[in-house]
Amino acid sequence: MKTILAKKETVQPKWYLIDAEGQVLGRLAVKIANVIRGRNNPQYTPHVDTGDYVVVINAEKVVLTGKKEEQNKYMFFSGYVGGESYRKLSDVRKNRPEFIIEHAVKGMLPKNRLARQMLKKLRVFGGSTHSHEAQNPVKIAL
Repeated sequence: MKTILAKKETVQPKWYLIDAEGQVLGRLAVKIANVIRGRNNPQYTPHVDTGDYVVVINAEKVVLTGKKEEQNKYMFFSGYVGGESYRKLSDVRKNRPEFIIEHAVKGMLPKNRLARQMLKKLRVFGGSTHSHEAQNPVKIAL
């Protein structure tokens, strides 16, 4: 029996729509990362981008368990000496709710060039509307 490895030219990516309202952030990020990597496809090959596109809506309504809303902080670095700054998750949710899901999914992908390419397949929107209606994304119930 031969092992079949996927090639970049033969992969046909699909579009999926995920509603993040009421979903726990970590569990949602795992499922999104698996779809982006292609782990849900039978032709999954670790060194080829076999994943699908994911559109996430209602990012501002994602849920965190425990006291993470007040305790979690994101670190930003300007590149200068002493240019380190921290922002609470509750502040980030008000200003840029898409960042919360993008950051969680990025942490669950491998740290290499292929993962940076896969991360471009993630489209996150804070509200309930998105700009990818033309791609006819299939809604996934999680």
